[in-house]
Amino acid sequence: MLCHRARREGKALANFTQKAIRASFIKLLNQKPLSQITIKDIVDDCGVNRNTFYYYFQDLPDLVETITKEEAEQLIRRYPAIDSIEQCLDALIDFALENRKAVLHIYNSVNRDLYERYQWRVCRYVVEVYLDGVLKERHITEQDRQLLIDYLQCICFGFVIGWLESGMKEGIRERFARIYELKHGELERMISHCEQMSAEKSESLSK
Repeated sequence: MLCHRARREGKALANFTQKAIRASFIKLLNQKPLSQITIKDIVDDCGVNRNTFYYYFQDLPDLVETITKEEAEQLIRRYPAIDSIEQCLDALIDFALENRKAVLHIYNSVNRDLYERYQWRVCRYVVEVYLDGVLKERHITEQDRQLLIDYLQCICFGFVIGWLESGMKEGIRERFARIYELKHGELERMISHCEQMSAEKSESLSK
């Protein structure tokens, strides 16, 4: 029983230490570019030594990758269902808006690909959950479902990356809402067309 308690306390301490390192890194990222942050800066800020940092992370890119993966997992837990386009956008930009400077500093660094992979995964999840809700009681093939997911994922990803390229200018919600207005009805037309083509194919095969 004592061993079990010791393991539990040890795990809690490890989680606390990792979170402290993560928090210090994000704090520093909100203050200056990634290229200007050193491991010494991080350990000095959170009060641990260099060996402790290297126990949990290989280097700064490993820390960045860990953070982006954890953020993706947290987002998935936070949005088990997505019922509207507005929720889609919230899910995609929540972390960026909360840590505007930090995200831009990662995006404009040599580790940009790590953030792009995070955003690509998040776009995939958001679109898939939203579309599966829309497709309830609709009759399209799995191939068409995957094509719709791919199409919407590319649109969302491109929109968010364009926003990052602009330096995260204000008004993303208004721009997104306007695009949605302009494209209103497009998804329904695509789904209906998929259903029609599927029905025609089934009818042709039955003859």
